[in-house]
Formats: sequence, structure tokens, C-alpha cells
Amino acid sequence: MPSRTPSGARETAPRGGRSRAATPDCPSPPAAGTGTARLVGVDLARGLAVLGMFAAHVGPDPSDGGPVGFFMEVARGRSSALFALLAGFSIVLITGRPEPRTGRAGRQAMTRVSIRAVILLVLGTALTALDTSIDVILAYYAVAFVVALPLYRLGAGALATIAAATALVFPQDLFLLKVWIAGSSWGDVVDAHDPLRAVNGYDGVMDLLFTGSYPVLTWIPFLIAGMAVARLDLTRTAVRIRLAYTGAALAALGYGGSWLAMRLIPNVSAAVAAGSDGDSPSSAWWSDTVGEPTVLFREWLLVAAPHSQTTPSIMGNTGVALLVVAGCFLALDRLPGFRRVAAPVIAVGAMSLTAYVLHIVAIRTLGTEDWSDASEPLTLLGFAVGAMVFALVWRRLFRRGPLEYLLYRATQPARHVR
Repeated sequence: MPSRTPSGARETAPRGGRSRAATPDCPSPPAAGTGTARLVGVDLARGLAVLGMFAAHVGPDPSDGGPVGFFMEVARGRSSALFALLAGFSIVLITGRPEPRTGRAGRQAMTRVSIRAVILLVLGTALTALDTSIDVILAYYAVAFVVALPLYRLGAGALATIAAATALVFPQDLFLLKVWIAGSSWGDVVDAHDPLRAVNGYDGVMDLLFTGSYPVLTWIPFLIAGMAVARLDLTRTAVRIRLAYTGAALAALGYGGSWLAMRLIPNVSAAVAAGSDGDSPSSAWWSDTVGEPTVLFREWLLVAAPHSQTTPSIMGNTGVALLVVAGCFLALDRLPGFRRVAAPVIAVGAMSLTAYVLHIVAIRTLGTEDWSDASEPLTLLGFAVGAMVFALVWRRLFRRGPLEYLLYRATQPARHVR
């Protein structure tokens, strides 16, 4: 559930002017004309993902039902998918948008991404060691960044094709790998000698690659899709609208295809009900309330629950993420006064690494996991309001969030790359 694209650099290229690269922690100033909201829209989408993450981690349980339960369920899994897609967007922003950097500039950009990946790995390992119930995503992002980085010079079409291919193929590959790992002892041998597991007790190399909550094989499609989106000319309204249509189509194919499969293909619903540990197996076509599979069974590959690591789930979650991104850009450009109203969420999105890390530290420090269910709505409200107020005040005083500034400083050695 969670996390952000903590390494998102920003870059603006106003028409008729020189482009200027910015860092993840220093948002670019808006360009004039129709492109005013183009990168502020990314911050808005990140902010929504942060708030969705808060809802998944400290909000009411979806099983409570009603409108609140529905919105809590919508946030689960889809927030982390939006973060992953924006992580891919960030890779392109760091390495050059709209045109990829080459030569020395390209090598420096790749070094910056690599340094960020190392920092995220360390930070994610440290947060996991706090032993909360949160599946910390930062270390997984670190691995995905390194895997996706070699693709940074490709255009939108090639990246979209690769994203589609990996979404169609990798979940099946991961399933077969899990079957193989379950039937052998080599995974235990790797875990026994894994330095990451020795530090945090949970997310080791095997988890990051194959068996964890966000294995790279089934989360890399989100990053590559985000890289493809970053290559588009988002200053054009027609492009944004096509992006929204694409998102709607993918959501319909992913969730709708799973819904049909569970009803039309014999034994799928029965197998999911027998092999999952949740309270609502019939919701496996869209909801996490189906729970986790208790055994490995092939019918699971047809569900679309947000964390199910399947092709339908990747398609559906990518579709929702694209709809959110397109909606953010369109709303900022078309609705007078919307940017002012959305300013607190935009501020959170501009320093989302800080917001993400602090919320996990707060969960551990305050012990919110032990609080009563009745306090969950107020807890969520407190986290959301606290993050927005902190972000607004901080950004009035400083250009970068605290962790964003440290990340920026840590990547400065990349300037010496020849």
C-alpha cells in the first residue's frame, strides 16, 4: 500500500523558452498558457495517492460498508499502483523530458536515479524494521527503478508496448516461479544468507523479486506505463482526453474481464472461494476483501483484486491510475479556482516522500494499530489534515521537503560523472 514516487524530478519546457530541469524535491514553476497545470497535475496525483495510502493504512475497514467503506476499498491497492505509475513518470523527468538526455548528461541522470534507488532501498529497509503492519513499498521501488532505467531512451509507443507485454506475460511467469520456489529449498537458502532479511526480518531479495507484496515482475508494468505517459505531450487537451479514454478502457478490460471470468468460466468462483482467506470471495474481480490466496492455484490468475499480482489487476489498476492523472491535469486547466482549492493536496504531493515516511513513523510511534475501530475515521482525518497543514507551511518557508532536500543533496555527486 503504498508509497510514492519518491524520486520524481520535475522539468518544464515552456513554449518558446529553454527547458529547465528540477529535482524531485523542487517542483518546477508552472509554464504559461495551456500547459500551466501539466506538472502541478503530477503533484496533485501524488497527493491523492498519499491520501489514499493514509486511508488504506489508518482508515476505517472497507467491511464496515456504506459510502465510507466503499471509498476505503477504492483506495486499497489502487493508491500504490498510482504511486508506481508516477514513479515511472519520475524516471523520465530525471533522465530527460520530452527528449532523453544523452552523452555525459545521460550518464549523470542515470547515476542520479541509481543513487536514489540505493537510498530508497536503505530507507525502505529501515522502515520495514519498525515492524508495523504496513507493507513498505520503498525498497521494492528501488529495485523497480533499476530494472526500468535502461528503457529511459525509448519513446511513448515502445514503452506502452513493453508495458502491455509485461502486464500480459510477467504475472504468469511469477506464478510459475512461485510454484517452483514452493517446491524447492533454494529460496530458504537465499533467505538464510540474505543481509536485508537480517536487518529487517521481512523483505529480503526473494521478497523484493518474487514473493513479497510488490514483486518487481508484476509492478514493473506500472513504472513502464508511467514512463510512456511522461513521453506524451500533456500540454494538449486532446492527449489528456485520450489518456482518460485509455484508462477507462483498461479499467473496463481488467475489472470487467475478471467479473466475466468468475461468472462464465466453470469452477473459477468456487476455486477462489476455497483458496482465499478473505470475507468476500465474490468481490475478487475488484476488491481486496477477497483476501490472500492460501495456496497456489491457477484460477487465481483471473481475479483482479488490487494486490493479486495478476494481469487483470494490473490492467484495471493502470486504468484507474491513468484516469486519475488525466483528471488532475484536466481539472487544473479547466476548473477556475480549482488549483487554489487543491493546494493542500498539491503541497503533500510535492513532498510525498516526507509524507510517506513520516506517516509510517507516526503509526509506529503513536501505536495507532492498537486503537479501537471507532477511532479510525478521526485518525484518518488527523493524518490527512496534519500532512496537508505541514506541507503547506513547510513549502511557504522552503523550496523542498526535508527528506526531498536530503535526497537532492545525496545525488549531487552525480555531477562528477564523465
